[in-house]
Amino acid sequence: MHKAKKLLIDSLEHADIRINGTRPWDVIVHNDELFDRILRDGTLGAGEAYMEGWWDCDALDVLFYKAIGGNMERELSHSLPVFFVSLRQKFFNMQSIRHAVDVAKRHYNISNELFAAMLGPTMNYSCGYWRHASTLEEAQMAKMELICRKLDLKPGMKVLDIGCGWGGLCRYMHDHYQADVTGISVASEQIRYAKEHDPEQTIHWLCDDYRALAGSYDRIVSVGMFEHVGRKNYATYMQKVRSLLKKDGLFLLHTIGANYQKSGADPWINKYIFPNGMLPAPVSLSKAFSGLFVLEDWHNFGADYDRTLMAWYERFEKGLKEGGFTCHEEVRRMYRYYLLSCAGAFRARDIQLWQLVLSPHGVAGGYRGVRNLDPARN
Repeated sequence: MHKAKKLLIDSLEHADIRINGTRPWDVIVHNDELFDRILRDGTLGAGEAYMEGWWDCDALDVLFYKAIGGNMERELSHSLPVFFVSLRQKFFNMQSIRHAVDVAKRHYNISNELFAAMLGPTMNYSCGYWRHASTLEEAQMAKMELICRKLDLKPGMKVLDIGCGWGGLCRYMHDHYQADVTGISVASEQIRYAKEHDPEQTIHWLCDDYRALAGSYDRIVSVGMFEHVGRKNYATYMQKVRSLLKKDGLFLLHTIGANYQKSGADPWINKYIFPNGMLPAPVSLSKAFSGLFVLEDWHNFGADYDRTLMAWYERFEKGLKEGGFTCHEEVRRMYRYYLLSCAGAFRARDIQLWQLVLSPHGVAGGYRGVRNLDPARN
């Protein structure tokens, strides 16, 4: 047997995955060059080969759950693509103001129709809160309510949403809490959508970089944006937030996080989904806000991202089938690979979802963390 093929087959068997097996998570190979490609290019080669139809799997989420649990990701991390991504992140600021729009051009600006079909009516492109939810919309509404309660939001408060996406949370804070909300994003299509769905102009919408912000706010929130900030800019980001926040204000940071410090994103994710992305590790986050903020709360509900991603995948396939949007087969396979591989990673607890609540000087008398949305049982 070819050496590359035997090495991969042995690793897969260790993770309870078979080549050309009959179980839903087994890998069906259509091109025997796959093995050399994966050993040469690592996870980038595996993802590109899937997009090109070199292999299939009925249950990609289970495949990745098992592969990550069997440490296959780390075994494939010693490849040239990983090396080059790490090298770029080490020596260059890939999340500078000039590069900050890269992810908008490559991902967020591609098709509001696609995202509307995938995300549902809330247009929340971040983890839902499934504690008492049974549908995606319920989970996303619960997540927005959770954020508002953690921020102790009151009518008339000036609120800044850094990385506001398509504006779902901004509209929720205005409609349900009568807050004076400003939303900012570098993605022009997101801001265009947000403005179109705010005909009475109740929200202040900005298409700009967070580093250009000025003003003073009672509350600041950032959901699913910090993954694009980059370790070289963590201190700058936290200093900017601190300069914008009133001395008695609160800042809620909602971000995906890594269990340990990594040099950059997975090469396939970096190339096809989130260019220049970087997941923060706990030590990187705490170092960035040390001396600027008091940590009031750190909440991990990363397991909920598994259900969120599976719901997005179901909606993506349904939307495509029903004509909500159109895309080439390679793009369909790309999104399938992206959504289900990430679901597997969260299921394996390889990556996390954190909500941090930070205050400039500490909440007088102490901060009461919110977990259950029933006020009698928090």
